[in-house]
Amino acid sequence: MPKIVFLPHSHLCPEGAVAEAQAGESILDVALRSGIDIEHACEMSCACTTCHCIVREGFDSLEESSELEDDMLDKAWGLEPESRLSCQATVSDEDLVIEIPKYTVNHAREH
Repeated sequence: MPKIVFLPHSHLCPEGAVAEAQAGESILDVALRSGIDIEHACEMSCACTTCHCIVREGFDSLEESSELEDDMLDKAWGLEPESRLSCQATVSDEDLVIEIPKYTVNHAREH
């Protein structure tokens, strides 16, 4: 069973976390089940960037992102080559190391 290591994030998981995942499960589902409340303003429909994460290890084990996900990621704060939307990236059989960016673009929350 693959594990996901969530690197420390000052608000969401200050100590970091390690969670077991099932193949085919999204990174966001694993995080939420583990008490890491990553924002997901569009309710996981690939219509925002609030669940943006950076895959520090294991990126190549993920299925390729869709064109829609790539278009959304272009709007994310702190975009990196290993960026994914955690609602769209599904776990395979390899462990992952995930960084949750410090900031997110959430217009609903900002107003």
